[in-house]
Amino acid sequence: MAKYRVAVIGCGGRSGPHIEAYKHIKNAEVVAGCDVNKQNVEEKAKEFGIKAYGDAAEMIKAEKPDLVHIVTPPTARVELIRLVSDLGVPGATCEKPLCTGVRDWRELCRIASTTKTKLGVCHQFRWHEDFVKCRKAVASGKLGEVLFLDISAGMNISGQGTHILDYGMALNGDSPVVRVFGTACGDSDMKSFHPAPDTTVGYLLFENGVRGLWNNGTTAPQTYGDPEACWQHVRAGAYCEKGRVEWEEFANWEIVSPDGIQQGRFDDGEDWMPKNLRAQAAFHKAMFDWIEDDKKVAGTNLKQSLHEWQVVLALYASTVERKPVELATFDPPDDLFDQLARVVKA
Repeated sequence: MAKYRVAVIGCGGRSGPHIEAYKHIKNAEVVAGCDVNKQNVEEKAKEFGIKAYGDAAEMIKAEKPDLVHIVTPPTARVELIRLVSDLGVPGATCEKPLCTGVRDWRELCRIASTTKTKLGVCHQFRWHEDFVKCRKAVASGKLGEVLFLDISAGMNISGQGTHILDYGMALNGDSPVVRVFGTACGDSDMKSFHPAPDTTVGYLLFENGVRGLWNNGTTAPQTYGDPEACWQHVRAGAYCEKGRVEWEEFANWEIVSPDGIQQGRFDDGEDWMPKNLRAQAAFHKAMFDWIEDDKKVAGTNLKQSLHEWQVVLALYASTVERKPVELATFDPPDDLFDQLARVVKA
C-alpha cells in the first residue's frame, strides 16, 4: 500500500482538523506545514510533530508531498493553487470559498483547463455519515425523482453558501444549475473575511428540471442549533415524488420513504467533531483515490466548485440586473462585485 506524504499551507485554527483527520488514514502522514505567521506554524509543528516552513515553494520542493492542503484566507488561495500546479504536486485541496470575485474565478478557470494537479475543494460534509445516508436514499430511486431542493445556511453566501449549494447539488446527482433568479441585501459583510452581501435568496433551475430555493444569511430558516450561533444553521432538503430527505449539520437528519421513517439527531456537542473528522478523512481518502485513478474524480473537484462559484456570480448579476441569469451565456463583468456593493448599499 502506498504511503502518501502530505503538507499543509496555512497553519491557523482551521488547519487542525485537516491534520487530525489523518488519524483515520493509515496510508498517509502529514510531514510539514507552512505559514507566514511563524508562531502559527511552530505551534502546529510542536503539536503534530511536523516540520515547519515559512515559504510554501521551499516546503514543496524539499518535502515533495503527494497532497497539499491550502488552508488560508480566501484572498491568498489563487496564488497558492497556481503554485502547487506549477510545481507539479499530484493533488491539492483548498478551503472554501474557492474565489472572492470574478477575476480570481477566471484565473482558476484558466488553471483548471491546463493543470495536471488533482484539485479539490473542502466541502467535507459531502462525506458526513448522516448526509451520506440521505444522499444514498435519494440515489436508490426508492423516493422517486427529486422535485425540489430547499437549502439554507445562517452565514452569508461566501461563508457557508457554497457549502450548502454543494450539498444540495450532491442530493441532486450534481446536475448543473442552468438559471438563477436571485436578490441580495445588506453590506455589513462586504469587506469581511468572507466578503458577501449579508443575505441572499436564489431560485435555481437545474439541468434535470429540478428547482431549488437557496437562502443564506439572517433570512435563512433556523434549525434547532443555538439561535445565537448563525453558523449552526445549515440545512439541505430534497423533496421527491415518494418521500424526502432532510439533513442539518448541527441538529437532525430524516429520511421519509415508502419503507418508513429513519431519523437521528445530535444529542450533544461532543458528537459533532468526531463526525467532522471522519468526514474530513473520507474527503482526503477520496483525493488519494483520485490521485491513483483518473476515473475516481472527487465529488468536490475544481471543475464542480468553479461551476458553483459561477452560480454565486450569477446570483450577484441577477441582483444587479433584476432579472434571471442563464448560465450558458453568462459572462460576468470584472467589476460585478463593485456593482453589487452599490446595489446592496442603496
